[in-house]
Amino acid sequence: MKPTVAILGASADRSKFGNKSVRAHLNKGYDVFPVNPKGGEIEGLRVYTSLAEIPVPLRRISVYLPPAVGLGALEDIAAKGCDELYLNPGSDSPEVIAKAQQLGLDPIVACSIVALSE
Repeated sequence: MKPTVAILGASADRSKFGNKSVRAHLNKGYDVFPVNPKGGEIEGLRVYTSLAEIPVPLRRISVYLPPAVGLGALEDIAAKGCDELYLNPGSDSPEVIAKAQQLGLDPIVACSIVALSE
């Protein structure tokens, strides 16, 4: 079974990290679930408007949201659950990390794209 990842803040703009992460995870053999409230399609994949819509358990959730938006998404992340929660550069803040920990999450403050090559 392929590992699964949700990309929060997925983007159709190929210059943005929310798109580069979709492509990098696909290239490493992940089943990728882009999440963006606008919906649509990114890199040929259906875009989910929320984490709750994703019909499978997630191994990894990779966040590309500004901290103020990410803070609001943490309840949904905790409800969905995952083995790894990546707060990519620019998505973390002391408040986001503290709330994630309060919700029982163990955030990894690092680039999930770089982690794919480790």
